[in-house]
Amino acid sequence: MGVARPSLGFLGLFFVAGSLVLMFLTFLGGARNKSPLNDIYFLQTNTSNIPGAPTLSRWTFWNLCRVDSSGHSQCGSSHPDYPFDPPSSRNFGTTTNIPAAFIGTNHYFLMTRFMFPFLLLGLFFATCSLLTGLLALCSRIGGYISALLAWIALIFQIITTCLMTAAYVQGRKHFNANGQHSSLGVKAFAFMWTAVVSLFLACLLYCLGGTVGRKDGGYSGRKERRRGFFGPQREPSTRSQSSNKESYA
Repeated sequence: MGVARPSLGFLGLFFVAGSLVLMFLTFLGGARNKSPLNDIYFLQTNTSNIPGAPTLSRWTFWNLCRVDSSGHSQCGSSHPDYPFDPPSSRNFGTTTNIPAAFIGTNHYFLMTRFMFPFLLLGLFFATCSLLTGLLALCSRIGGYISALLAWIALIFQIITTCLMTAAYVQGRKHFNANGQHSSLGVKAFAFMWTAVVSLFLACLLYCLGGTVGRKDGGYSGRKERRRGFFGPQREPSTRSQSSNKESYA
């Protein structure tokens, strides 16, 4: 049992740390024009027929980026919580050659706007779970606290990933139907869904680590000590009784 708890706690730490790396990579994708951040994006679309737009456009958390000849994103100044809203002034600022499904609706704007704060919350609770995971190596309470924090992080990560999937998969469908070839960012989607699985495994491992050693047998020593102090007096032996009778005789 003593070996199992540290092993489960370490595995929980490993999966939380792995999910944090993937979440941070997706979160920072497009924030700087350096590898690997300039290869992480949500959606790439051929926007050559949209006035003022680059030939290829990529959406990230921070900007709408063009694609250079080497296939890397070239983003301008960063804007936190950058929305996916093609006809608005935040993106292209025109309705020319924009799919009709994007015009006159806030559906995609709201979904992608909420992704950013939910991911921040997921990152916060996952970081807390990583720190308290050190306690999970040696105590049950540490395992339970780490599991609770990881569960909260998992909830926010699932919400973020589902919003991302719904918004950009639908966006790809609309652009392709409009004759503008569009594709999802494989790395961003792989990172986010893998982080969901990693956090889920971390929750299970932390919980298992917390249940290790929970047995009623832990109180047996106290019962034995109580019996030793307050138990019935030992009956005198038959031999001692007979010797007492002989002395009286």
